[in-house]
Amino acid sequence: MIFFLIIVALLVAYFIGHRIFVQRKTFTGTAKLYGKTVIVTGGNTGIGKATAAAMALRGGRVILACRSKQKGEEAAREIRTETGNENVIFMQLDLASQKSIRSFAENFLKKEPRLDLLINNAALASPGRTEDGLGMILGVNHIGPFLLTNLLLERLKECAPSRVVNVSSCGHDLGTIDFDCINTHKRLAMGSSDADLFRAYTHSKLCNVLFTHQLAKRLEGTNVTCYSLHPGSVRTELGRDINEWFTRIIKSFVSNLWATDPISGAQTTLYCALQEGIEPLSGRYFSDCQLVQVKPEARDDGVAKKLWDVSEKLCGMI
Repeated sequence: MIFFLIIVALLVAYFIGHRIFVQRKTFTGTAKLYGKTVIVTGGNTGIGKATAAAMALRGGRVILACRSKQKGEEAAREIRTETGNENVIFMQLDLASQKSIRSFAENFLKKEPRLDLLINNAALASPGRTEDGLGMILGVNHIGPFLLTNLLLERLKECAPSRVVNVSSCGHDLGTIDFDCINTHKRLAMGSSDADLFRAYTHSKLCNVLFTHQLAKRLEGTNVTCYSLHPGSVRTELGRDINEWFTRIIKSFVSNLWATDPISGAQTTLYCALQEGIEPLSGRYFSDCQLVQVKPEARDDGVAKKLWDVSEKLCGMI
């Protein structure tokens, strides 16, 4: 009898956890994107590719901004075939290189007259440093999107109403911002163990939320709005650079039991990009297609402003 009750309790806990962390609402909005242009970073795989395909189905001109030319062009071909939308193209962007980011922005602004949606989706959990000497996670997950967004802001303003969507994570709840570490080591956390990389990743996701919070304040009155979000626990290539033994555990347990597919994971991104009437909620954080309150540090004006100032210095904007 006790064994039976334990099994029942475990099943109930699993289904409750599955509903909270895995099962995602489906975005049901009917907005079309004909005549509009969307950039999706990391659009060649996972949530980014699912997001790009959904935007293409709605008639948008979709730019897959990816590091790998081969994978980016292959993904663009697949999306064009699947959706029948020929306006899906690859443009090379390496968020680990500020030179590449500036080159991408310059190239885009010369060739593309519109920008209506910027989806900062790409992220990683890798050790090492960027081309500019930043910790890889800090550089790719925060500084790269920060610089890219700022370089494209004027075009977004010209095409307003427009939106910036920053894909964060519920992991931001575990993150903190150590400005001494950033200023001294140009990293979000020290060490290169799996635990260290995970901590740095959560810190970077907090950066995404704080960046969105501060960006909204700077965009007041422009008709450009911005949102951050948690996509859910999703099977993606995020952990491809984490140690093999850890990846096996993740794939066998988390991916199989506690993760959803990229299409489901893209639903809150689509909500933030396309849902009508959420403009007054610019700067806020969403999960499962609904507004969620974040912890005090993630909405602290002083911390957000300080992070902005530090970020400007790290990417040479000042």
